[in-house]
Amino acid sequence: MILIGISGGTCSGKSTLAKEIEKHFKKLGVVNMTTDSYYKDHSALDFKKRSEINFDHPDSIDFDLLYFNLINIKKNIKITEPIYSYKIHKRLKKSKLITQKKIIIIEGLHALCNEKINKLLDFKIFLDVDDKTRLERRINRDVKERGRSVNKIKKRYQEMCKPMYDEFILPSKIHADIVSNYDQDSIGKIINLISKKFE
Repeated sequence: MILIGISGGTCSGKSTLAKEIEKHFKKLGVVNMTTDSYYKDHSALDFKKRSEINFDHPDSIDFDLLYFNLINIKKNIKITEPIYSYKIHKRLKKSKLITQKKIIIIEGLHALCNEKINKLLDFKIFLDVDDKTRLERRINRDVKERGRSVNKIKKRYQEMCKPMYDEFILPSKIHADIVSNYDQDSIGKIINLISKKFE
């Protein structure tokens, strides 16, 4: 079993790459996990206050629970992963049961931001995509999928996403085994490097 971490800024292609890896190695067995599922539980706060939380800061992640779950999945112990709702900014009451597969992927902004998590990862990927592209993708996604206005998306991006990216996310690429702009050539390279882990 190998544990793969995929990080990068908002809308850099993390989830898309995870799906590509899952598709390619389907016969081996792949599980996709996300750091977003491990946002700390703020259900005690009202919606307005939850909406003001800086979810781009690493402190928003419950790394202790994530570490505990990753340790257990590596030991072939079933884990229960929280399910987080972006629309209401809190964990749902239901959860997701995960069992060990040949490849476990943990993807998200903060996948490479924690020293203990980094030590568990067998292969680390950072997607380095420019600000303009990522903002355009975020606007398209959040308008369609999360019902947010363009002005609010841009405001959050400038006040939270970009500053946190510059301070925490971008520097975390130093831990990556491969840094990619996520083009077709790099996808093949990443797939080949993962394949070598099983040789």
